[in-house]
Amino acid sequence: MPKVPVYNIEGQQVAEIELKDEIFGIEVNEAALHQVVQMQLANKRQGTQSAKTRGEVRGGGRKPWRQKGTGRARQGSIRAPQWIKGGVVFAPKPRDYSYTLPKKLRRLAMKSALTSKVRDNELIVLDNISIEQPKTKEMFRILRNLKADRKVLMVLPEKDEIIQKSSRNIPGVKTALVNTLNVYDILNCDKFIILKDAVPKVEEVYV
Repeated sequence: MPKVPVYNIEGQQVAEIELKDEIFGIEVNEAALHQVVQMQLANKRQGTQSAKTRGEVRGGGRKPWRQKGTGRARQGSIRAPQWIKGGVVFAPKPRDYSYTLPKKLRRLAMKSALTSKVRDNELIVLDNISIEQPKTKEMFRILRNLKADRKVLMVLPEKDEIIQKSSRNIPGVKTALVNTLNVYDILNCDKFIILKDAVPKVEEVYV
């Protein structure tokens, strides 16, 4: 089982914790990670883009000039794609880009993402966070003590409005609950901070 240090809000190591091999110590499957990230990005697309085809553009009912004898190329409509203000060839239309992948593949990708954070020394287990009232400055100080000053994903064991409000105005910092974790957010962060009480919940959900 991989062992990682546990830190307090001052950035000092106070203990060690063992993580389950089947969650944090598997062989990273890059193919699964790629497929799941592609699925998440596709599912985020709004799919509202739209353009008009030559049949939908107004005008162009009359033939611009006769077929033969003018010395110019034959034309049937001034709304054909090669004309200015003409229709669009294969115009995009509103559509749903979302799709899903097998549950086992998504679970494998989640374990691979968590393992990659342990392997790259980007996982920080935090003993506890105690902030009396929402204060961005206090959260910024805690992150600076943990040397997490870039993109940060902080996983909480349960909803905590004080922590969420304290961190939401810090650029690059995002909070998540155990049941809202996703592969893209894990891979997209430089430091993956997880509270000690959230570790057993993650191991229980994704085992």
